[in-house]
Parts: sequence; structure tokens; C-alpha cells
Amino acid sequence: MENKSVTGILQKYAIYVVLAVLFIACSLISPYFLQSSNLINVARQLCVGLLIAYGEMILIVGGFIDLSVGSVLALAGCLSVSVFKQTQSMMLALITALAVGVICNMFNAVFVAQFNVPAFIATLGMQQVARGIALYFTGGQNILQLGKYVDIGQKMIFSFIPVPVLIVVIITAAIWYIMNNTRYGRGVYAIGGNRSAAEASGINVKKSIYKSYLINGLLIGLAGMIFMARNNAGLPNGAIGYEMTGLTAAIVGGTSFTGGLGTVSGTVAGAFIIGFLENVMNLLGVNAYIQSVIEGFIIVLAVAFDVVTKSRKTKKVIMVADDKKEGASEPAADADKKPEK
Repeated sequence: MENKSVTGILQKYAIYVVLAVLFIACSLISPYFLQSSNLINVARQLCVGLLIAYGEMILIVGGFIDLSVGSVLALAGCLSVSVFKQTQSMMLALITALAVGVICNMFNAVFVAQFNVPAFIATLGMQQVARGIALYFTGGQNILQLGKYVDIGQKMIFSFIPVPVLIVVIITAAIWYIMNNTRYGRGVYAIGGNRSAAEASGINVKKSIYKSYLINGLLIGLAGMIFMARNNAGLPNGAIGYEMTGLTAAIVGGTSFTGGLGTVSGTVAGAFIIGFLENVMNLLGVNAYIQSVIEGFIIVLAVAFDVVTKSRKTKKVIMVADDKKEGASEPAADADKKPEK
């Protein structure tokens, strides 16, 4: 029993052990890693990736996915920048970004929930549509001279806390509460674990799908604003491949690609693992293409580990169930025997 409990604890906290070991290793590999300016830069760079990762985590836990993240982010960010330049209103720019993210994701939700189109196909189509609209709207040109719009991505509070980091901390707390303390959050886990059982227990699966894509859209819209502000421009060709950034952070953080499992804290750990790896590789001058290769291997290994772990657990459950059946059948067989005189 003690060995089983130790093994369970190690599995539960393995991602945090890996993060701690990686942090120590990075500090030893590069003398610049522990500099405060570098760590602040890492935190700032992770903000967009974390917002995307939260959306992907929620969707994957429920058994769905979003491959349109990068394109929707670019569209939301570019339209937001354009509105700000015309009105100089940060509130209108924020509403625009959030609205674009939500509208695009509601289209995804309609196809997934109402027409049973696989989320992979529905969001892949939206990826093309959103990118095309962004390029058409801007004429394929970057939008420059953003003025005070960049504050949301670059301004510091008390001279050491980046505004986007503060925003992400608040969002992290909100997503944690939603997933752990609301009926909707518990329903997402149930749907991802066993959709048929969730429907049988009275959970409105379609309503949950709409809510999941709604939250994802809000997160993408906010990420779009921060992304454009950090880059000092509205980039219609920006954020290409960012869906993989979110997927990698979520899956490395323990979110099961088959649904039903995933945590906010694990996603944060996964994002920091990827962030630290990218940062130390940059400090060491590792080629950007090689970095992509390494990240690709990481996500494949993470998914493979998840699949193997889940299959082993399934086999154990089946074996235990078989043992119980055999144990229950033996007394029944004995009961048929007549008592000896």
C-alpha cells in the first residue's frame, strides 16, 4: 500500500519536479538565466501562450480542440488595433478583440455542437477563414504607430510587474475557480471522461460546448491584444502556429489528449517548462529550426506518455473487475451444492 501511495504522489507531482529540475539545470547552463531582466522577459513572453493554453486545456478536457487559435488571434488583434487608432479608446479596442474572438469561436461551436462536425475539421476551416479576413482587412500590410495601445503589453506596474503578467495572474485565478468550483467545470471533466455517461446524468453537452468555445474566444481575443502590443504592430501574418504553443503547454502540463484530465496548475507548469527550454536555447544560441524540432519531439513524447499511462490504468481496472467477478461467482457455485448428510 505504501509503495502504491508513493507512486501515486510521484505521478501527481511529477510535472512540478520536472519544472524545478529544469529551472536548476537552466541556471547552471547559462549565467544569464537567473538575471531578473531575463526572468521578467520569460514571464512576459509566456503571457500570450498561457492564455491560449487555458483555452486549449478546457477544450481538450471536454474532448475537443481548437486549431484556429493563431488566425483568430491575428484577426482579433488587427481589428482591435484598427479600432484603437480610429477612436483612441482602449475600452472599444478591448471589446472589439473579445467580440471577434467570441464570434469566431461561436461559429466553431455551432458546427461542433449542432452539426456534429469534428472539432479538428471545424476549427481547421476557421483557421483559413480568419487568416484570410485578417489579410484582406489589412491588405496584407502591418498596422504601425500604435501609440498607447502598447501599454497593455509593455507597461510596468511599480517598475517591476509587467501589465500582461498581472492580467494573466487574474485570469489564471478565474479559470482555476471555473474549472474546480462550478457546475460547468465539473461537467466539462465528465463530458471528456465519458460523454454518454455525462448525457445520461443530465449534463447538457451542447450547452457546455458553447460555453467552452465562448471562454476560449475571450481568452484568444485578450491574447490578441497583448500579442500586438508586445510587437508594436498589428500583424495579420502574426501568431502562425500558436495553436501548437497552447497545445504543447497543456499536454506537457498533464492534460490528457483523450479528454477528462487536466489542471490549471499543470498547464502553468507545462508553459513554464516550454518557456524555460526556449529561453535557455536562445541564450545558448541554438538554431530556431532546431528549437522547433525539439518542441515537436516534446509534444509527441507527452502524448505518447499520456496514451501509455491511460492504457495501463484501463488494463488494471479491467483486471480488478475480472477478479471481483471470479470471486463473486465462487460462492454462487458453492451455494448450488447440497449440504452433505
